[in-house]
Amino acid sequence: MTWNIAHRFEKAADRHPDNLALAAGQTRLSYLSLKQLAQAVAAQVKPALRQARIGVLGSRSIEACTAFLGIAWAGGTYVPLGLNHPDQRLIALFELLELDALIVDRAGVARLSPEVRQAAPDLILVPRDEPGTFAPLDSEPLTAELPVSDHPAEVGPDHLAYIIFTSGTTGMPKGVMVNSRSIALYLDAIHPWYELGPEDRAAETCEANFDLSLHNMLTAWSAGAALFIMRPLDMVAPARFIRAHQITTWLSVPSIVALMRQAGGLSAGSLPSLRLTWFCGEPLSAQAVRDWSAAAPNSIIENFYGPTEITVAVLRQRWDGEGPLTRERGIVAIGTPIDGVEAIIVDAAGQPVPDGIPGEIVLAADQCSQGYFKLPELTAEKFREFNGRPGYLTGDRGYRDHTGLFHHLGRLDNQIKYKGHRIELEEIDARLREAAEAELVGTVTWPVSGDVVAGLAAFYSSGTLEPEQVRARLRQLLPAYMVPDHLENLAEMPLSSNGKVDRKALVAMLDSREQARAAS
Repeated sequence: MTWNIAHRFEKAADRHPDNLALAAGQTRLSYLSLKQLAQAVAAQVKPALRQARIGVLGSRSIEACTAFLGIAWAGGTYVPLGLNHPDQRLIALFELLELDALIVDRAGVARLSPEVRQAAPDLILVPRDEPGTFAPLDSEPLTAELPVSDHPAEVGPDHLAYIIFTSGTTGMPKGVMVNSRSIALYLDAIHPWYELGPEDRAAETCEANFDLSLHNMLTAWSAGAALFIMRPLDMVAPARFIRAHQITTWLSVPSIVALMRQAGGLSAGSLPSLRLTWFCGEPLSAQAVRDWSAAAPNSIIENFYGPTEITVAVLRQRWDGEGPLTRERGIVAIGTPIDGVEAIIVDAAGQPVPDGIPGEIVLAADQCSQGYFKLPELTAEKFREFNGRPGYLTGDRGYRDHTGLFHHLGRLDNQIKYKGHRIELEEIDARLREAAEAELVGTVTWPVSGDVVAGLAAFYSSGTLEPEQVRARLRQLLPAYMVPDHLENLAEMPLSSNGKVDRKALVAMLDSREQARAAS
């Protein structure tokens, strides 16, 4: 048996060679065509494999998808790198990873400054004119044909399939190492609930360095379904994209709901083609899910929860029209674990607590990742054995209720002490959504003097209510010490590449203004 993650795609390609596999703009690729492109990429990178790690600098493109499949086909380790990384971070990642090769899409080519190229591996593959094809950057394409493997390389369950980088407290991202077994267990666990088929049409909504993009690719291509890539312009009007391509399955972060509502794309019954929706990556508010349910009346809606470290998502909750909700935050509960996963709430000493008592969410499962790349101390701290199985301390705060449902209360590191009180920033966010009638909100500590929080600043993106109106409402919902000192209505909320509210960008904006005032 091969554990290669490309094997499921190969089986679908053999069953449905003429089906549409991948679409971007006017480009359409059948399963047979995409398979041939993946084999060609595998042939180009396989001679270079030493460490087996191949970087991909690109996102949401034919080339990035082809690179993912080709690397897997060759038996390599897929390492997606963010297009938004500054040069110095890319250079540091190249030094850390010791990549055997780098594949870039057309957007990635623009990131190849002289400094980046010097730090990059010797083999850099760049796009040719024909979509999904590549040539070496610094040499002429080979005239002789490279040997092509008919089948994906044989790999074992412990083969390192991909490394996804997540934000790190040190300023450098942490590389989460996920093996082939973990992905197989995840796909096997979720398949019986949804049973995607060749008639389904999925949307690729996520950047390549976000593990939800792997969910989109692998669930679609395991089923013989079509994957439609959302380009930057498509992300401006997602509802139009869904209708134009008759998308049936959708996975995204919930922030997209607010953006669509602001653009007027979420009217009742406006998304009839959707039959299945997953939301993941951040809390799903009650208002957002109600709006989506009204716009997509034919769709099942599932709230997913799971850190990258435990392989995509491991708890799920189906929306039943009214809930269930985590009342403290006005969000959908994260539900119950998928097959093969155990969720545990523990106290500060790592001991399980009774139902109803908040603590840290710990996840134990065989699909737990292998830890952080070249960070053994942090791996030992966060990855531990629980009940005889590999486990991960999520850093998330939550509880299990008396019915067995799990609820998410925010990050442990978003609990602050201000004016002598312990405060959860997510609690302020929850009330701000209600007071401002806005989905996109973010609360930050600012200013901070040393380790002392000197103030709270909160932002919302809504064109209807002025800050003083919102402040008056917040005074009715929060204790006085929790009402932010600074409250601002932004025309455009800064979002990370994964679609989440970017709190660091909000702090940087405040710092920049303060520096400008001091200089004037």
